Amino acid sequence: MGLSPKNTARTPSYLLPGVSALAAFSITALLLYKVDDFASQTKTVAGHNLDPTPWHLFPAKTFGEQTRQARGYKIIHCSYLACYSGTSTIPEQPRAHPSKPSEKCPDFFRWIHHDLEPWARTGISISHLAEAQKYAAFRVVIIAGKLYVDLYYTCVQSRMMFTIWGLLQLLKRYPGKVPDVDMMFDCMDRPRINMTEHKSMPLPLFRYCTTEDHFDIPFPDWSFWGWPETNLRAWDEEFRDIKRGSQRISWSKKWPRAYWKGNPDVQSPVRIELLKCNHSRMWGAQIMRQDWAEEARIGYEQSKLSNQCNYRYKIYAEGYAWSVSLKYILSCGSLALIISPEYEDFFSRGLIPKKNYWPVSLNNLCPSIKYAVDWGTKHPSEAKEIGKEGQKLMETLSMDRVYDYMLHLITEYSKLQNFKPVPPYSAQELCPESLLCIADIKQRQFLEQSTTFPSQAPPCTLQPSNSNLIKSWIQRKKKIVEDVEDMEKMKTERRSN
Repeated sequence: MGLSPKNTARTPSYLLPGVSALAAFSITALLLYKVDDFASQTKTVAGHNLDPTPWHLFPAKTFGEQTRQARGYKIIHCSYLACYSGTSTIPEQPRAHPSKPSEKCPDFFRWIHHDLEPWARTGISISHLAEAQKYAAFRVVIIAGKLYVDLYYTCVQSRMMFTIWGLLQLLKRYPGKVPDVDMMFDCMDRPRINMTEHKSMPLPLFRYCTTEDHFDIPFPDWSFWGWPETNLRAWDEEFRDIKRGSQRISWSKKWPRAYWKGNPDVQSPVRIELLKCNHSRMWGAQIMRQDWAEEARIGYEQSKLSNQCNYRYKIYAEGYAWSVSLKYILSCGSLALIISPEYEDFFSRGLIPKKNYWPVSLNNLCPSIKYAVDWGTKHPSEAKEIGKEGQKLMETLSMDRVYDYMLHLITEYSKLQNFKPVPPYSAQELCPESLLCIADIKQRQFLEQSTTFPSQAPPCTLQPSNSNLIKSWIQRKKKIVEDVEDMEKMKTERRSN
């Protein structure tokens, strides 16, 4: 027998709106909590939820989102949804142009074989990568034209973001040509895989520079796609502007001084020593300190590189390690005075003393700079020609060639892998849309300006390995540098007598 309706308990109607509101609030709060909790565990190429590299510490990054919830939703949308939004910016692949023959790659591309020689016999195994991970900031896995990144640490400023952007642009530049590959990257300055320490098991680690005593594999640095923190645009655009600036004044009307402007406060003994040479009459040099915080405040008006080509001689001094400034200094067409470099990037191996730069000794820095200036004054046509050759080298280093170098390096590296690349479970798929999504306003502007399109020409042809040729280049460079040092000593001895 059922209960009488009169005895059924009823909820007062005036309580229903309150219960509904409470339920909605609880669900919203739960969702916000879950979103915030999930976002707080998601790492991004902008640096969210990542510690700085422990081997090169720098202040933790801050982000401009107004609220924690806004930041959480941005992280989740950019990390997990942006690549599947259906608004791909990848242009269609153009028709092939078989009539266009492939050009021969520049000579310095041969160093690709030299850099990968430590693994020529053993190949590269999963064990190699597992050990290299201890020194890496992130891992890149490319499978069937898709890019996955496993993030370990963040890097200073936007280096990691722009490096990965460069790889994504490579996939757009040569669709279907980039092989499946698994690579460990560090995006800080100094090489870490010392040959003595790692002789028994060389570790493959990509970074922006190396030395003759390290196994680190040099790779094009982030600034080729722009450096928003210093207002430097993508390389092709920056080079064109610098070259135009270099042509405003003829060689004879340029200041007959050696010029350097930069930041000496980067734990660089070379730059600290260089400050002592700031005397135009005694050493023929003008040395200026760069204050990037002040430059940002006034809109970078005093640091525009195209306005710094009014000197016949421009000095290159390494910073904490190698410096991105090398390519900009050579682009001016002034005679580049390069102070005894310890580090080398992927293209600097194409430099030849007295052909496209002048070597300066660190052991006798100020007199060595003065000797170079005096030599240029006595030999103006030769000095001008060396400066032009440096500029020509940078002109051949177009973004077309940068992408070619990346493609050939990755291709040759992939041939050494003795395993099938598989993205780790913690890796995220990244695409141009996801990077544009997570970038701030200025970063997004610089990224968009460096967007590429599928190449209508094939990549340049990589020449075969020739270790004897590499050795002859090294010996030739050392011999020329020694000859210049002997010339300086002879002049000093004549003065003392």
